[in-house]
Amino acid sequence: MTSPARLLAWLQRRRRPLLVMAMLLAAGGSIPLATAGWAQSTPALPSGRSLRPLPVASLPSAPPPVGLPQLASEVSCPTLQRQVAQVLGEEQSRWSVSVADGSGRLLADVNGRQPRVPASNQKLVSTAFALDRLGPDYRLTTQLWRLHDGTLRLIGQGDPDLALPQLQRFAQLAMAAGTPVRLELAEEASQNWWPSGWNMGDRAYAYGAPITRLAITSNAIDEAVSNPPSRLQTLLRRSMAQGSGQQVQLAMVSARQPLPSDAVLVHEEPSTSMHGLLSLANTESHNFTAEVLLRQAAGTWDVTSATRQESLWLNDQGLPMQGIRIADGSGLDRSNRLTSRFLVALLLRMDHHPYSRDYVSSLAIAGRRGTLRNLYKGTSLDGQFFAKTGTLTGVRSISGVLQTVDGPRFVSAMSAGAGAPNETIGLVLRQVQSVGGCQQAL
Repeated sequence: MTSPARLLAWLQRRRRPLLVMAMLLAAGGSIPLATAGWAQSTPALPSGRSLRPLPVASLPSAPPPVGLPQLASEVSCPTLQRQVAQVLGEEQSRWSVSVADGSGRLLADVNGRQPRVPASNQKLVSTAFALDRLGPDYRLTTQLWRLHDGTLRLIGQGDPDLALPQLQRFAQLAMAAGTPVRLELAEEASQNWWPSGWNMGDRAYAYGAPITRLAITSNAIDEAVSNPPSRLQTLLRRSMAQGSGQQVQLAMVSARQPLPSDAVLVHEEPSTSMHGLLSLANTESHNFTAEVLLRQAAGTWDVTSATRQESLWLNDQGLPMQGIRIADGSGLDRSNRLTSRFLVALLLRMDHHPYSRDYVSSLAIAGRRGTLRNLYKGTSLDGQFFAKTGTLTGVRSISGVLQTVDGPRFVSAMSAGAGAPNETIGLVLRQVQSVGGCQQAL
Protein backbone atom coordinates (compact mmCIF):
# COMPACT_ATOMS: atom_id res chain seq x y z
CA MET A 1 0.00 0.00 0.00
CA THR A 2 1.08 3.58 -0.65
CA SER A 3 2.26 5.35 2.49
CA PRO A 4 0.57 8.64 3.55
CA ALA A 5 3.83 10.49 2.97
CA ARG A 6 4.17 9.18 -0.60
CA LEU A 7 0.52 9.97 -1.35
CA LEU A 8 0.98 13.48 -0.03
CA ALA A 9 4.05 13.99 -2.20
CA TRP A 10 2.12 12.73 -5.25
CA LEU A 11 -0.72 15.16 -4.59
CA GLN A 12 1.76 18.00 -4.29
CA ARG A 13 3.38 17.11 -7.61
CA ARG A 14 -0.05 16.95 -9.23
CA ARG A 15 -0.89 20.37 -7.80
CA ARG A 16 -3.93 19.31 -5.78
CA PRO A 17 -3.69 21.89 -2.94
CA LEU A 18 -7.20 21.34 -1.59
CA LEU A 19 -6.64 17.59 -1.22
CA VAL A 20 -3.29 18.23 0.44
CA MET A 21 -4.98 20.56 2.90
CA ALA A 22 -7.73 18.04 3.60
CA MET A 23 -5.17 15.31 4.35
CA LEU A 24 -3.23 17.55 6.70
CA LEU A 25 -6.33 18.73 8.54
CA ALA A 26 -7.64 15.17 8.86
CA ALA A 27 -4.35 14.22 10.46
CA GLY A 28 -4.62 17.09 12.92
CA GLY A 29 -1.68 18.93 11.37
CA SER A 30 -1.19 22.54 10.37
CA ILE A 31 -0.93 23.92 6.86
CA PRO A 32 2.39 25.69 6.21
CA LEU A 33 2.49 28.19 3.35
CA ALA A 34 4.60 26.09 1.01
CA THR A 35 2.95 22.71 1.66
CA ALA A 36 0.40 22.98 -1.13
CA GLY A 37 2.78 24.82 -3.47
CA TRP A 38 0.96 28.15 -3.30
CA ALA A 39 0.84 31.18 -1.01
CA GLN A 40 -2.21 32.05 1.03
CA SER A 41 -4.12 35.18 0.04
CA THR A 42 -4.07 38.13 2.42
CA PRO A 43 -7.66 38.59 3.65
CA ALA A 44 -9.23 41.98 3.10
CA LEU A 45 -10.76 43.56 6.19
CA PRO A 46 -14.47 44.37 5.82
CA SER A 47 -13.73 47.98 6.67
CA GLY A 48 -11.17 48.31 3.90
CA ARG A 49 -8.38 48.84 6.42
CA SER A 50 -5.05 47.14 5.87
CA LEU A 51 -3.49 44.76 8.34
CA ARG A 52 -0.19 45.96 9.79
CA PRO A 53 2.47 43.68 8.23
CA LEU A 54 4.27 41.35 10.60
CA PRO A 55 8.06 41.67 10.90
CA VAL A 56 8.56 38.89 8.37
CA ALA A 57 12.21 39.75 7.85
CA SER A 58 12.96 38.25 11.25
CA LEU A 59 11.43 34.89 10.36
CA PRO A 60 13.38 32.07 8.69
CA SER A 61 12.92 31.76 4.93
CA ALA A 62 10.33 29.24 3.81
CA PRO A 63 11.56 26.39 1.61
CA PRO A 64 10.78 26.52 -2.13
CA PRO A 65 7.31 25.25 -3.07
CA VAL A 66 7.20 21.47 -3.03
CA GLY A 67 7.07 19.51 -6.29
CA LEU A 68 7.66 22.44 -8.66
CA PRO A 69 10.32 22.34 -11.38
CA GLN A 70 13.38 24.48 -10.73
CA LEU A 71 15.28 26.22 -13.50
CA ALA A 72 18.40 24.27 -14.42
CA SER A 73 21.77 26.01 -14.06
CA GLU A 74 23.40 24.60 -17.22
CA VAL A 75 22.36 24.99 -20.86
CA SER A 76 21.10 21.71 -22.35
CA CYS A 77 20.44 22.65 -26.00
CA PRO A 78 23.71 23.58 -27.75
CA THR A 79 21.91 23.99 -31.07
CA LEU A 80 19.63 26.75 -29.79
CA GLN A 81 22.50 28.27 -27.82
CA ARG A 82 24.52 28.68 -31.02
CA GLN A 83 21.57 30.06 -32.97
CA VAL A 84 20.74 32.67 -30.32
CA ALA A 85 24.39 33.73 -30.14
CA GLN A 86 24.45 34.10 -33.94
CA VAL A 87 21.34 36.28 -33.90
CA LEU A 88 22.84 38.58 -31.27
CA GLY A 89 26.15 38.75 -33.14
CA GLU A 90 28.45 41.62 -32.24
CA GLU A 91 25.82 43.10 -29.91
CA GLN A 92 25.93 40.08 -27.63
CA SER A 93 27.34 42.08 -24.71
CA ARG A 94 24.30 44.38 -24.82
CA TRP A 95 21.86 41.52 -24.41
CA SER A 96 20.66 39.05 -21.82
CA VAL A 97 18.58 36.21 -23.27
CA SER A 98 17.32 33.07 -21.52
CA VAL A 99 15.03 30.29 -22.78
CA ALA A 100 13.55 27.44 -20.75
CA ASP A 101 11.00 24.68 -21.33
CA GLY A 102 8.16 23.51 -19.12
CA SER A 103 10.31 21.02 -17.22
CA GLY A 104 12.82 23.68 -16.21
CA ARG A 105 15.55 22.82 -18.74
CA LEU A 106 17.62 25.88 -19.63
CA LEU A 107 17.68 25.60 -23.43
CA ALA A 108 19.74 28.72 -24.15
CA ASP A 109 21.33 31.44 -22.07
CA VAL A 110 23.39 34.48 -23.02
CA ASN A 111 24.43 36.75 -20.13
CA GLY A 112 21.48 35.34 -18.23
CA ARG A 113 22.93 36.15 -14.81
CA GLN A 114 23.72 39.79 -15.59
CA PRO A 115 21.36 42.19 -13.77
CA ARG A 116 19.79 44.76 -16.07
CA VAL A 117 17.19 47.51 -15.93
CA PRO A 118 13.94 45.66 -16.78
CA ALA A 119 11.70 48.65 -17.53
CA SER A 120 8.07 47.45 -17.52
CA ASN A 121 9.08 43.79 -17.32
CA GLN A 122 9.04 44.66 -13.61
CA LYS A 123 5.23 44.36 -13.85
CA LEU A 124 5.59 40.60 -14.36
CA VAL A 125 6.89 40.52 -10.79
CA SER A 126 4.31 42.78 -9.13
CA THR A 127 1.35 41.12 -10.86
CA ALA A 128 2.57 37.62 -9.92
CA PHE A 129 2.94 38.76 -6.30
CA ALA A 130 -0.51 40.38 -6.30
CA LEU A 131 -2.25 37.42 -7.91
CA ASP A 132 -0.70 34.98 -5.44
CA ARG A 133 -1.42 37.14 -2.37
CA LEU A 134 -4.85 38.51 -3.30
CA GLY A 135 -6.35 35.80 -5.54
CA PRO A 136 -8.27 36.03 -8.84
CA ASP A 137 -11.53 37.22 -7.23
CA TYR A 138 -10.05 40.27 -5.54
CA ARG A 139 -11.36 43.77 -6.26
CA LEU A 140 -10.19 47.14 -5.03
CA THR A 141 -12.81 49.16 -3.16
CA THR A 142 -13.69 52.78 -2.49
CA GLN A 143 -15.90 53.16 0.59
CA LEU A 144 -17.96 55.81 2.35
CA TRP A 145 -18.17 55.41 6.14
CA ARG A 146 -20.25 57.21 8.77
CA LEU A 147 -18.52 57.90 12.10
CA HIS A 148 -20.32 58.05 15.47
CA ASP A 149 -20.60 61.88 15.39
CA GLY A 150 -22.16 61.92 11.92
CA THR A 151 -18.94 62.76 10.10
CA LEU A 152 -18.45 60.84 6.85
CA ARG A 153 -15.12 59.49 5.66
CA LEU A 154 -14.21 58.45 2.11
CA ILE A 155 -11.42 55.86 1.91
CA GLY A 156 -9.97 54.08 -1.10
CA GLN A 157 -7.50 51.49 -2.29
CA GLY A 158 -6.39 53.17 -5.52
CA ASP A 159 -9.04 51.98 -7.98
CA PRO A 160 -7.56 53.04 -11.36
CA ASP A 161 -11.05 53.34 -12.91
CA LEU A 162 -12.59 55.54 -10.22
CA ALA A 163 -14.26 58.37 -12.14
CA LEU A 164 -16.87 61.12 -11.96
CA PRO A 165 -19.99 58.85 -11.98
CA GLN A 166 -18.83 56.99 -8.86
CA LEU A 167 -17.81 60.26 -7.22
CA GLN A 168 -21.25 61.71 -7.89
CA ARG A 169 -22.88 58.73 -6.18
CA PHE A 170 -20.75 59.31 -3.11
CA ALA A 171 -21.67 63.01 -3.19
CA GLN A 172 -25.39 62.25 -3.36
CA LEU A 173 -25.16 59.84 -0.42
CA ALA A 174 -23.21 62.39 1.59
CA MET A 175 -25.83 65.07 0.89
CA ALA A 176 -28.57 62.70 2.03
CA ALA A 177 -26.88 62.18 5.40
CA GLY A 178 -28.09 65.53 6.78
CA THR A 179 -26.76 69.05 7.23
CA PRO A 180 -24.15 70.29 7.58
CA VAL A 181 -22.26 67.70 5.56
CA ARG A 182 -18.89 66.91 7.13
CA LEU A 183 -16.82 64.74 4.82
CA GLU A 184 -13.25 63.55 5.45
CA LEU A 185 -11.10 62.39 2.55
CA ALA A 186 -8.48 59.83 3.63
CA GLU A 187 -5.31 60.14 1.59
CA GLU A 188 -1.57 59.53 1.61
CA ALA A 189 0.84 62.38 2.35
CA SER A 190 2.31 64.02 -0.74
CA GLN A 191 5.80 62.61 -0.09
CA ASN A 192 4.33 59.12 -0.64
CA TRP A 193 2.70 59.83 -4.01
CA TRP A 194 5.67 58.65 -6.08
CA PRO A 195 8.36 56.00 -5.53
CA SER A 196 11.48 57.97 -4.60
CA GLY A 197 13.45 56.70 -7.59
CA TRP A 198 11.06 58.03 -10.23
CA ASN A 199 12.63 60.71 -12.39
CA MET A 200 11.19 64.16 -11.74
CA GLY A 201 10.62 64.68 -15.46
CA ASP A 202 8.48 61.52 -15.70
CA ARG A 203 6.14 62.72 -12.96
CA ALA A 204 4.58 65.35 -15.22
CA TYR A 205 3.36 62.80 -17.76
CA ALA A 206 0.27 60.59 -17.53
CA TYR A 207 2.43 57.45 -17.24
CA GLY A 208 4.13 58.98 -14.17
CA ALA A 209 0.99 60.18 -12.39
CA PRO A 210 1.06 60.21 -8.56
CA ILE A 211 -0.08 57.03 -6.80
CA THR A 212 -2.90 57.93 -4.41
CA ARG A 213 -5.77 56.06 -2.79
CA LEU A 214 -8.56 58.32 -4.10
CA ALA A 215 -7.45 58.77 -7.69
CA ILE A 216 -9.97 60.07 -10.21
CA THR A 217 -9.12 58.59 -13.64
CA SER A 218 -5.79 57.35 -12.26
CA ASN A 219 -4.71 60.94 -11.56
CA ALA A 220 -4.22 61.60 -15.26
CA ILE A 221 -6.06 63.55 -17.93
CA ASP A 222 -3.79 64.36 -20.87
CA GLU A 223 -0.94 64.72 -18.41
CA ALA A 224 -0.49 63.86 -14.74
CA VAL A 225 -2.65 65.64 -12.17
CA SER A 226 -0.11 67.42 -9.97
CA ASN A 227 -2.37 67.77 -6.90
CA PRO A 228 -4.94 64.93 -6.76
CA PRO A 229 -6.55 65.90 -3.40
CA SER A 230 -7.22 69.43 -4.66
CA ARG A 231 -8.84 68.09 -7.82
CA LEU A 232 -10.89 65.61 -5.78
CA GLN A 233 -12.24 68.36 -3.52
CA THR A 234 -13.09 70.55 -6.50
CA LEU A 235 -15.04 67.75 -8.17
CA LEU A 236 -16.86 66.88 -4.95
CA ARG A 237 -17.85 70.49 -4.24
CA ARG A 238 -19.09 70.83 -7.81
CA SER A 239 -21.17 67.65 -7.49
CA MET A 240 -22.61 68.72 -4.14
CA ALA A 241 -23.40 72.24 -5.37
CA GLN A 242 -25.91 70.68 -7.77
CA GLY A 243 -27.95 69.53 -4.76
CA SER A 244 -30.01 71.48 -2.26
CA GLY A 245 -27.42 74.08 -1.35
CA GLN A 246 -26.51 72.43 1.95
CA GLN A 247 -23.43 73.53 3.84
CA VAL A 248 -20.49 71.27 3.03
CA GLN A 249 -17.30 70.87 5.05
CA LEU A 250 -14.47 68.94 3.40
CA ALA A 251 -11.27 67.98 5.20
CA MET A 252 -8.23 65.88 4.35
CA VAL A 253 -7.12 63.23 6.87
CA SER A 254 -4.28 60.74 6.81
CA ALA A 255 -5.09 57.40 5.23
CA ARG A 256 -2.91 55.87 7.96
CA GLN A 257 -5.41 57.10 10.58
CA PRO A 258 -7.38 54.07 11.83
CA LEU A 259 -11.08 53.88 11.10
CA PRO A 260 -13.06 53.88 14.40
CA SER A 261 -14.37 50.45 15.34
CA ASP A 262 -17.94 51.73 15.49
CA ALA A 263 -17.88 53.24 12.00
CA VAL A 264 -20.73 52.15 9.73
CA LEU A 265 -20.28 51.41 6.03
CA VAL A 266 -22.65 53.56 3.96
CA HIS A 267 -21.66 52.63 0.42
CA GLU A 268 -18.93 50.78 -1.48
CA GLU A 269 -17.80 51.03 -5.10
CA PRO A 270 -15.80 47.98 -6.29
CA SER A 271 -13.17 48.11 -9.00
CA THR A 272 -13.08 45.98 -12.10
CA SER A 273 -12.18 42.31 -11.63
CA MET A 274 -8.70 41.10 -10.78
CA HIS A 275 -8.38 39.95 -14.39
CA GLY A 276 -9.12 43.50 -15.50
CA LEU A 277 -6.56 44.94 -13.09
CA LEU A 278 -3.87 42.46 -14.16
CA SER A 279 -4.60 43.15 -17.81
CA LEU A 280 -4.33 46.90 -17.26
CA ALA A 281 -0.89 46.37 -15.75
CA ASN A 282 0.42 43.74 -18.17
CA THR A 283 -1.43 44.13 -21.46
CA GLU A 284 -1.60 47.94 -21.42
CA SER A 285 1.46 48.48 -19.18
CA HIS A 286 -0.43 50.83 -16.84
CA ASN A 287 2.06 52.04 -14.24
CA PHE A 288 -0.53 53.30 -11.75
CA THR A 289 -2.32 49.93 -11.58
CA ALA A 290 0.92 47.98 -11.13
CA GLU A 291 1.94 50.23 -8.25
CA VAL A 292 -1.45 49.87 -6.53
CA LEU A 293 -1.35 46.07 -6.89
CA LEU A 294 2.08 45.95 -5.27
CA ARG A 295 0.85 48.01 -2.30
CA GLN A 296 -2.36 46.05 -1.81
CA ALA A 297 -0.59 42.70 -2.06
CA ALA A 298 1.92 43.78 0.57
CA GLY A 299 -0.77 45.27 2.81
CA THR A 300 1.08 48.57 3.07
CA TRP A 301 1.40 51.78 1.07
CA ASP A 302 4.96 52.28 2.24
CA VAL A 303 6.91 51.45 -0.91
CA THR A 304 10.07 50.40 0.91
CA SER A 305 8.14 47.95 3.08
CA ALA A 306 6.07 46.72 0.11
CA THR A 307 9.11 45.96 -2.07
CA ARG A 308 10.82 44.23 0.86
CA GLN A 309 7.83 41.94 1.31
CA GLU A 310 7.72 41.24 -2.41
CA SER A 311 11.42 40.30 -2.36
CA LEU A 312 10.82 37.90 0.53
CA TRP A 313 7.97 36.30 -1.42
CA LEU A 314 10.17 35.91 -4.50
CA ASN A 315 12.86 34.26 -2.42
CA ASP A 316 10.27 31.84 -1.03
CA GLN A 317 9.45 30.75 -4.60
CA GLY A 318 12.97 29.37 -5.04
CA LEU A 319 13.88 31.87 -7.78
CA PRO A 320 17.49 32.84 -8.63
CA MET A 321 17.76 36.09 -6.63
CA GLN A 322 21.44 36.97 -7.15
CA GLY A 323 21.69 40.58 -8.35
CA ILE A 324 17.92 41.18 -8.11
CA ARG A 325 16.78 44.56 -6.81
CA ILE A 326 13.11 45.53 -6.43
CA ALA A 327 12.50 49.29 -6.24
CA ASP A 328 8.89 49.74 -7.40
CA GLY A 329 5.93 47.90 -8.91
CA SER A 330 5.89 49.33 -12.42
CA GLY A 331 9.49 49.48 -13.62
CA LEU A 332 9.67 53.24 -14.02
CA ASP A 333 12.41 53.34 -11.36
CA ARG A 334 15.75 52.77 -13.09
CA SER A 335 17.28 51.26 -9.96
CA ASN A 336 15.30 48.04 -10.49
CA ARG A 337 17.52 45.13 -11.51
CA LEU A 338 16.38 41.76 -12.89
CA THR A 339 18.11 39.01 -14.86
CA SER A 340 16.75 37.08 -17.82
CA ARG A 341 17.26 33.85 -15.84
CA PHE A 342 15.18 35.25 -13.01
CA LEU A 343 12.36 36.20 -15.39
CA VAL A 344 12.15 32.80 -17.10
CA ALA A 345 12.23 31.14 -13.66
CA LEU A 346 9.35 33.40 -12.55
CA LEU A 347 7.37 32.54 -15.70
CA LEU A 348 8.05 28.84 -15.12
CA ARG A 349 6.89 29.17 -11.49
CA MET A 350 3.69 30.95 -12.51
CA ASP A 351 3.00 28.31 -15.18
CA HIS A 352 2.68 25.81 -12.32
CA HIS A 353 0.72 28.14 -10.07
CA PRO A 354 -2.97 27.40 -9.33
CA TYR A 355 -3.79 30.76 -10.96
CA SER A 356 -1.56 30.26 -14.00
CA ARG A 357 -4.33 30.89 -16.51
CA ASP A 358 -5.23 34.18 -14.86
CA TYR A 359 -1.60 35.24 -15.08
CA VAL A 360 -0.89 34.31 -18.70
CA SER A 361 -4.24 35.65 -19.93
CA SER A 362 -3.30 39.09 -18.59
CA LEU A 363 -0.33 39.39 -20.97
CA ALA A 364 -0.15 41.16 -24.31
CA ILE A 365 -0.32 38.94 -27.42
CA ALA A 366 1.98 39.31 -30.43
CA GLY A 367 0.10 40.81 -33.37
CA ARG A 368 -3.18 40.82 -31.48
CA ARG A 369 -3.42 42.72 -28.20
CA GLY A 370 -1.91 45.37 -25.97
CA THR A 371 1.63 46.64 -26.31
CA LEU A 372 2.42 43.75 -28.70
CA ARG A 373 -0.51 44.36 -31.02
CA ASN A 374 1.67 45.90 -33.73
CA LEU A 375 4.65 43.57 -33.34
CA TYR A 376 5.21 40.36 -35.33
CA LYS A 377 1.81 40.61 -37.01
CA GLY A 378 1.53 38.16 -39.93
CA THR A 379 4.56 36.14 -38.83
CA SER A 380 4.74 32.72 -37.19
CA LEU A 381 4.71 34.55 -33.84
CA ASP A 382 1.31 36.13 -34.47
CA GLY A 383 -1.03 34.95 -31.71
CA GLN A 384 1.58 32.54 -30.31
CA PHE A 385 3.59 34.78 -27.98
CA PHE A 386 2.06 36.01 -24.70
CA ALA A 387 4.41 38.52 -23.13
CA LYS A 388 5.16 41.75 -21.30
CA THR A 389 7.07 44.53 -23.00
CA GLY A 390 9.33 47.09 -21.37
CA THR A 391 10.72 50.34 -22.71
CA LEU A 392 12.86 53.11 -21.23
CA THR A 393 15.42 55.27 -22.97
CA GLY A 394 18.14 52.86 -24.08
CA VAL A 395 16.30 49.85 -22.64
CA ARG A 396 14.09 47.28 -24.37
CA SER A 397 12.85 44.08 -22.79
CA ILE A 398 10.26 41.47 -23.75
CA SER A 399 9.57 38.39 -21.64
CA GLY A 400 6.80 35.85 -21.88
CA VAL A 401 5.48 32.47 -22.98
CA LEU A 402 5.92 31.25 -26.56
CA GLN A 403 3.63 28.43 -27.69
CA THR A 404 5.46 25.87 -29.86
CA VAL A 405 4.68 22.40 -31.21
CA ASP A 406 6.92 21.04 -28.46
CA GLY A 407 5.11 22.87 -25.68
CA PRO A 408 5.54 26.26 -24.02
CA ARG A 409 8.89 28.01 -24.05
CA PHE A 410 9.64 30.68 -21.46
CA VAL A 411 11.70 33.45 -23.02
CA SER A 412 13.23 36.62 -21.62
CA ALA A 413 15.22 39.09 -23.73
CA MET A 414 16.62 42.26 -22.17
CA SER A 415 18.77 44.81 -23.96
CA ALA A 416 20.72 47.94 -23.08
CA GLY A 417 21.64 50.16 -26.02
CA ALA A 418 21.00 47.55 -28.71
CA GLY A 419 20.07 48.59 -32.22
CA ALA A 420 16.71 47.38 -33.64
CA PRO A 421 15.87 45.38 -30.49
CA ASN A 422 12.34 44.43 -31.61
CA GLU A 423 13.73 42.84 -34.77
CA THR A 424 16.41 40.99 -32.82
CA ILE A 425 13.89 39.65 -30.31
CA GLY A 426 11.68 38.49 -33.18
CA LEU A 427 14.58 36.57 -34.71
CA VAL A 428 15.39 34.94 -31.35
CA LEU A 429 11.77 33.88 -30.90
CA ARG A 430 11.62 32.33 -34.37
CA GLN A 431 14.79 30.38 -33.61
CA VAL A 432 13.11 29.06 -30.47
CA GLN A 433 10.11 28.01 -32.57
CA SER A 434 12.17 26.19 -35.19
CA VAL A 435 14.73 24.35 -33.07
CA GLY A 436 12.28 21.66 -31.97
CA GLY A 437 12.55 19.75 -28.71
CA CYS A 438 16.38 19.78 -28.65
CA GLN A 439 16.33 16.01 -28.35
CA GLN A 440 19.64 15.85 -30.13
CA ALA A 441 21.22 17.62 -27.18
CA LEU A 442 20.13 15.05 -24.59
